[in-house]
Amino acid sequence: MHARNLVPILAFTCAMSQAQLARAQAPAPDSAKPAAIASVPPPAGWKSCPRCQNEADRKQANIQYKVDGHKFSPRDLSGVWGNQGVGTAFRTPPPFTPWGQERFNATLGEKNTAGEPLHSKDTSGEGTGSQINCDPKGWPRLHTYNYGFEFVMLPDRVLQFFEITHTWRTIWTDGRKLPSPAPEPRWMGWNVGRWDGDTFVVESTGYDDRSWLTDTMPDGGWPHSDEMRIVERWRRVNYGTLEVQMTVTDPKTYTQPWVTAKATIPLMPGAELWEDFCVPSDYNAFNTDVFLPVATGK
Repeated sequence: MHARNLVPILAFTCAMSQAQLARAQAPAPDSAKPAAIASVPPPAGWKSCPRCQNEADRKQANIQYKVDGHKFSPRDLSGVWGNQGVGTAFRTPPPFTPWGQERFNATLGEKNTAGEPLHSKDTSGEGTGSQINCDPKGWPRLHTYNYGFEFVMLPDRVLQFFEITHTWRTIWTDGRKLPSPAPEPRWMGWNVGRWDGDTFVVESTGYDDRSWLTDTMPDGGWPHSDEMRIVERWRRVNYGTLEVQMTVTDPKTYTQPWVTAKATIPLMPGAELWEDFCVPSDYNAFNTDVFLPVATGK
């Protein structure tokens, strides 16, 4: 397996275990905190990927690029933002409809002999116990887990690039309206944007209902239907900070709109996007040779 693709797989497996432990344990005292994570230096003349930096790197980059007090245009969202995603965006859903409950139940996978979930229904590359298909994560799941993203402002559209899956979505700002109905379902939806003062409002519809809003713990994922509509509100509150809030309306799945809490995403001035693909051959080799033998004892 290629080292570049093995790293995120191992990191995800470790992260799953650590996340479950974190829910059950109180925060460790400062004396028990692990040493600073080592950064990954970029080649000469290149910048680091957002997750290649450690906190010391990010602090130094903010000083080097004079982020604090830097002049900015509130209608320019350009830049590389975050290094992880807004993992807390979708935590507690509104009540399900009967159809929504049935769809959620279908996302729950098998368990090993110890009764631990294998996450076997997640075919996006995060399902460590499934036969990986590398289905697209889609939107808004890429909002919750992305290794950083970049906004690029063009005269008639805004492009949002993601390091994870090395993909993008196009948000049209040329005045076109959302299609009703959408002629085909899309993993990233059909997106249009407009400015409301200094807030960039994105409306979207026409989503492929195979994607999840995000995965859930200890297993499964929050589903949606092809009737889902999303309204996003992005605001650059200063040069180094984006604020975002989403409203998901899907009456087929949830009995009321799902309004996320406002979240802030920091600028990564010393970083640029690298690539992180889901490679089926690599993931399946990891599952077959490493994960499943340990998880199932077979």
